[in-house]
Amino acid sequence: MFDRFYNQAIRKVVVAVGSLFNDVYVTRMNSDGTKKEEIRVPLAYGPKEKWIRKLRESSTDFQMELPRMSFNMTSMTYDAGRKKNTLQKRFVAGPNNTSTYSNYMEVPYNIEFDVSVMVSFIEDGLSVLEQILPYFTPEFLVSINFNDVNQNVDVPIVLSSVQMTEEYEGMVESGFRIITIDMSFTAKTHVYGPTKTSKPIQKAISTIFESEAFYNLGGSAGVSGATYALSKVTVGVTGPSGASS
Repeated sequence: MFDRFYNQAIRKVVVAVGSLFNDVYVTRMNSDGTKKEEIRVPLAYGPKEKWIRKLRESSTDFQMELPRMSFNMTSMTYDAGRKKNTLQKRFVAGPNNTSTYSNYMEVPYNIEFDVSVMVSFIEDGLSVLEQILPYFTPEFLVSINFNDVNQNVDVPIVLSSVQMTEEYEGMVESGFRIITIDMSFTAKTHVYGPTKTSKPIQKAISTIFESEAFYNLGGSAGVSGATYALSKVTVGVTGPSGASS
């Protein structure tokens, strides 16, 4: 029943989402309003609990500083509202028109992502937010090449929620503070079946019937002949350049 194939469709969506947040900076200002420094925020895949635990258990073997960002895929849900006829096919020409690629209609899925920003100062968190929120209204389109047939497919990345939490390790006055900003995103993407390769059509024959209208004694219209046709015309269409005909 199943063919062995791997389009890497889900992996490509995960990489695309991660690339959106791979160049975020924290801007720190002086008291007079001038720029003090810019710090690139490191991004890693995984749930935020993993990085918070490592921060609390940090030792000489592992040193982690804030700010930091993390993202991870949390769920996949079938989206029936975007479903198309499964039996429809999409075709594209192969290299130099020597072959044809095709596959059946894609299957729509919504992939949920959590993106977390961990900072020590609220100002750092606000600086990160202002670099992200203006681009999501509430969606942002990314273009992905999924396979030979589906190229430059626009995938909407929808921002659904933003939440902020504040945790203290130890006493509030002297303990370590972690401010976490959690953002939820939904990628409205598709998964694709195997791609089939075939040779291009080189010849097609069509049979065309020409009907004749006439009026009988009763005044009604009809066509003549035992096959309801006066003539049969066969048209041949040849294939690529260089073929005879």
